[in-house]
Amino acid sequence: MPPKRRTTIADIAARAGVSISAVSFALNDRPGVSAETRLRVQEIARQLDWQPHTAARALGGAKAGSIGFVLNRPARTLGTESFFGDLISGIQLGLAGTHVGMNLLVARDAEEELATYRDWWRGHRVDGVIVIDPRRDDPRLALLTELGMPTVVVGSHPSPAGSAPTVWIDDSDATDTVLRYLLALGHRRIAHVAGRPEFEHTAMRIERVRSFAAAGDLDDALSVPTDYSAEAGARATRELLSRRERPTAIVYDNDVLAVAGLGVASEMGVAVPADVSIVSFDDSAMVRLVRPAITSLTRDTVELGQRAATLLRAQIDAPAPLPSLPGPALTLSVRESTGRVGAAS
Repeated sequence: MPPKRRTTIADIAARAGVSISAVSFALNDRPGVSAETRLRVQEIARQLDWQPHTAARALGGAKAGSIGFVLNRPARTLGTESFFGDLISGIQLGLAGTHVGMNLLVARDAEEELATYRDWWRGHRVDGVIVIDPRRDDPRLALLTELGMPTVVVGSHPSPAGSAPTVWIDDSDATDTVLRYLLALGHRRIAHVAGRPEFEHTAMRIERVRSFAAAGDLDDALSVPTDYSAEAGARATRELLSRRERPTAIVYDNDVLAVAGLGVASEMGVAVPADVSIVSFDDSAMVRLVRPAITSLTRDTVELGQRAATLLRAQIDAPAPLPSLPGPALTLSVRESTGRVGAAS
């Protein structure tokens, strides 16, 4: 289905049965029209959800020349997670040489994110958006479809036909890669320090951990949700390492959680990797510089952002949703934080 066209003053003029110049006079509160016409035009503009500052561009059918990107994460985590900086760098790289800019906003909550999309589209401030952290029955995608706003999702699987395309990395396969490696090292009590379970990629990881346990490959499998902060990662790790039968390996959903967990292991006198192995789903300079360096899944997040921006640029000009595209391949970077189960375990 082609994107919905924004309301222009020509639409208002046609509905009101007056000239475009009369609409302009009425909406800008200038002399030249009667009070009755002014009120009728303003009421029609309200009914059509027209925004005053869109007039010049919308009348000519011009593009806004910008795309939007909203981050709905705690501000304290954004400064430490390299994923977002790399993704934004990639998006900018995908816009290089096009004279297309990016509107970036950090939302406090889901309602502010939804309101931002409405304001951006009605205000003709962006031509499309990139969405991350998709959820099941995601209200953001429902709203963007309703608005007719071109959208590209950075997610964990291809989108259904006819919906906003996704640049995707299979988090189920990524989890399998990590768990099979740990199983090969003899680990059967594996814990998962997760992010927010409402995110599809987190839910997929939790499901794969449970599936391995249900199949009898793991003696113990526990996923502990967090808000991605170092404090939450440290708290979850203390609880796990304080258990009577503590895990022999812990998998963390990002690099911040993993480094926090490594610090707690040192604090509690739990040797890594002799007593517990640590793996991160995110790679960064942070996990490579700590000692022991942390085994992690490595992906080119800059390339991921570039592919998303390139796909969105194509989607903006397309009459219907384009096919989803795979993201860069994942590889397991083995470092000093993982090893075979020790005799003490």
